[in-house]
Formats: sequence, structure tokens, C-alpha cells
Amino acid sequence: MQKLHLSQVLSQKLSPQQIQFIKLLQVPTAELESRVEEELEINPALEEGKEEDSSESEDNDYEDTFEDEAGFEDKDVNIDDYLSDDYSGYKMQGDGNYSPDEDDREIPISGGASLHEQLITQLGFLKLNERQKLIGRQLIGSIENDGYIRRDLEAIINDLAFSQNIETDLDEVEEILRKIQNFDPAGIAARNLQECLLIQLERKEHPDDPVVQNSIKIIVDCFDEFTKKHYTKIQKKLDLNDDDIKDAVNMITRLNPKPGGTSDGLIKTQYIIPDFILTNVNGKFEISLNSKNAPELRVSRSYSEMFDAYDKSDKKDKKLKDTVTFVKQKLDAARWFIDAIKQRQQTLLKTMQAILDYQEEFFIDGEETKLKPMILKDIADKIEMDISTVSRVANSKSIQTEVGIFPLKYFFSEGIATDSGEDVSNKEVKSVLQAMVDGESKKRPLSDDKLVKILNDKGYNIARRTVAKYREQLQIPVARLRKEL
Repeated sequence: MQKLHLSQVLSQKLSPQQIQFIKLLQVPTAELESRVEEELEINPALEEGKEEDSSESEDNDYEDTFEDEAGFEDKDVNIDDYLSDDYSGYKMQGDGNYSPDEDDREIPISGGASLHEQLITQLGFLKLNERQKLIGRQLIGSIENDGYIRRDLEAIINDLAFSQNIETDLDEVEEILRKIQNFDPAGIAARNLQECLLIQLERKEHPDDPVVQNSIKIIVDCFDEFTKKHYTKIQKKLDLNDDDIKDAVNMITRLNPKPGGTSDGLIKTQYIIPDFILTNVNGKFEISLNSKNAPELRVSRSYSEMFDAYDKSDKKDKKLKDTVTFVKQKLDAARWFIDAIKQRQQTLLKTMQAILDYQEEFFIDGEETKLKPMILKDIADKIEMDISTVSRVANSKSIQTEVGIFPLKYFFSEGIATDSGEDVSNKEVKSVLQAMVDGESKKRPLSDDKLVKILNDKGYNIARRTVAKYREQLQIPVARLRKEL
């Protein structure tokens, strides 16, 4: 039986202005300009230019109101209802601990013909009838971004029958596939890595060269042993001496395992636009925001005068009432946006200053071993803001220093205990681990157990599973796959 009852609940909800500030805070410099342009287009009460002195008192009064509303960082407010960001990796370690939902924004600059367009152009140079061209187009359309056709040819044959009304068989499709495999780049349209490498070897300028022939034998007859670097087994199986196998392996490892190249077949160039600029003035660090972070915006004087005129007139007219309401909404939205931008600037500088104070030793010479263990909570406590606010500042933002440009999440890491009882950044341990691998004998690379022992001898209390995790994050393969002849 259902009953109705009344209950009194005290809850706190974010205002639209607070939500606007949250969204602006996480936008990187590269996107802020387009966000401002978008707001200028949709709100005629917002203009570019410095604020006029006559309106300063009014705007300052409004700013105080906004700051009261937008000062949500100090309050226990759940913003999950408004934004879908995931802060499960709140420690910001910079080692893959972020949620995939977080925005790693990039700026694709380049253009040009895609891989599929280039292949279609090459298909046009073949003397094919209309039916064969349609089959060729279907095959090219099945090529993935890295250059492989992983879809079963039988499935492609079914697609041709249903979508193109073309009845074909495996022999005809494979014949056209072989023609496509002769296109550039070499290795394109292969169905697996073995076929990809074989196509490239068979297209070598001197196919009768003994090194090419030995390389082909290895790929055809000993591919499994090759992928596991069991070179001794290959030597015995193919009766090769040390020089023969060394030359052949060197040739194979120079081939391209991903002939399709980058995603979508386009070359992407990413330019980093730093959000902060750090300068050393007579031994003292000074932080400044990129000028794009401080757009000059003002409320339109003509709209303000229009509102004053309408507001003093007769309110009985419904059309006039609607006009007054519209103008007031636009003026309010313009002021909210300007104040949200100012609030963004203050929060960015406050957070970056706290990071600088925490990691000042690193900023002096950029030595990675001088990075201190630091998590989001450390900075959040220091600036008395919520962890989610710090995360939004750190995500997709970077700083230009005299020792290079660094993403802000680079400075966050967990601590590893040492024999002396101190905590050091896991980045220091990774740096030491990388140096050990770089300096090892590639004929007898160090196993994870040996790496653990050496690190423990150096004073780092670290477990084998942690070494394996750091090695994977540094994209260092296991010892067996680091072995060289």
C-alpha cells in the first residue's frame, strides 16, 4: 500500500554559474580561445575589450556575489550529478592511473589525403573491370588504421553479396587482395604480422640477396621462435652462423610492423600550448599565465543602457516585459562569464603556486630525482580547495620552464620508502630503473628479480610486482625480449 508523506531535507545544489566555472576550469588554454569566441557569438551583451571604469563598481559588486556563489570548493558539494568526470585515480601519478574519461586534449594541425584515399587512388591505376573495382573498394574499406585486414575474407564475401549484390569466391577476392598488397606503403592489407613482414621482404630491391633470403626463411619457417627471440633454435633449424642470423634479424627489425601508420591514416602533429610560464628572475621564480588565459572581455555598454531604459519604462506591456527579461538574461550571462574567467585565472595561479612551492627543488635544474612524492590531496589541503578542483586544473594543462615544458600531472607521484626512512618519488625509482636497463648487457639482460635485488641494494624498498609494473609503464619489455645478438 502506497502512502504519501512529507519530509524535510537539507541539500546543496550547484548553481548554473558554479557549473559554468567548473567547466571553464578544466578547459586548457588551446581550447579557451574557441570557448570565448563561442560565448561572444551567442551573447550580444558580451564584448571584447577592457572594462570601462564607470562600470567597475557595479561589476565588483556583482563579482562579490558571484564569488559567494562560486566558492563551492570549500563546501561539501557532490558534483557527480552535474559532470561525469571520474576521479578514481585522484593521486595523479601520471602512470596510467587516470580514468579513460579524462580529457587528454590534443590539437591536430595537419591535413592531407587519408590512407584509404591514397589506396583508392592506387586502385584506379590498375586495369580492373567495374566488378573487380567494387571488390577492391570493399577490401580497402576493411583495412584498419594500422594497415591490416583482420576481418575474415569469407565475411567480406558475404558483405559483397548483401550490400553490392556481387557473388564472388575466395580465389577471386584473394587475387585482388594480392594486387592491393603491392600498393604503397609496403606491407599494407596484410592479414597478420607474419604476412606483413613477408610482403615487405619480398619487395626488397635485391630479392636474391642472401640476407633477404635468410630473413624470408626465418619469417616463413621460424616465425614463432623469432617472436620469442629463440635465436639459438633458429640457427640450428636453418643452419645459420652467427653473422647470418645477426644480419637477418637486423633486416627484419627494420621493417615496419604498422604500415598504416597513425590513426585515420593521417599524420598528426601536436603542438603544446603551455598554460603557465615560469621564469627565474634573479633566483626567484615567477609564475605568469599564458596571455590567452586572460582575454579582455566587458559587458556591452549599449545593452546596459538599453536595459536601464526599458527598466524605467511602463512594465504593463507584455512584449516590453519579455524584452526586459531577455536583455537582463544576456547581461547576467555576460557578467557571469567574465567573472568565471577571472575565477579560473585566480584558481589556476593559486594551484600552480602551490605546486611550485612543493617541487621548487625540481624547478631549479629539472633533475627528476629531486621530485618529491606528491598527490592531489597535498595540493588541495595546501590551497584549501577540493581534490576535484585541483584535478581539473592539473588535467590537460602544462607549464613552460627553463628546463622544458611539462604537463602538470607530471609532478604528481606516489612515494617509495628507502632504507633511511624517507619517501622518494616513484619517478626517481623509474629513472634509476631506466638507467639500469639502458646500461645492461643486451646479451644477458637483467631479469625482474635481478632488478629488484639491485634496487634494494641501492636502498629502495620495492617489491618485484612493483618493478614489473614500473617496467611496463616505461614500456620496457621483459628480459627475454630485450636480448640481442
